[in-house]
Amino acid sequence: MGIRELLRIWEQESSTPVSPQEYRLRLPIYDAAKIAALCEIYPGRTEEQIIAELIHAALHELVALLPYRAGEQVQMIDEQGDAVYEDIGLSRRLHDLTDKHLQRIRENS
Repeated sequence: MGIRELLRIWEQESSTPVSPQEYRLRLPIYDAAKIAALCEIYPGRTEEQIIAELIHAALHELVALLPYRAGEQVQMIDEQGDAVYEDIGLSRRLHDLTDKHLQRIRENS
């Protein structure tokens, strides 16, 4: 989900399930003021929801920007008949580590 999609969701006032784990953070003062302003613009959203959804959107965009690095193993052949090689770059590593931590979080909740 990108920022545009996030704005569309805020307009519809939907919400996504949240992790049982809590995070505490201190924001730069100008960012805190922006969060408060967004709460006024979207009164159906709490500060916590806005922060969580902004993080979600930023992570989605970050993942899309991680470089693909082709390995040696062919994973599949695409529609044009070209080989698609395994990803051995940061996007694959992030995906694998995310799965590991997702399993841990699910087991502890």
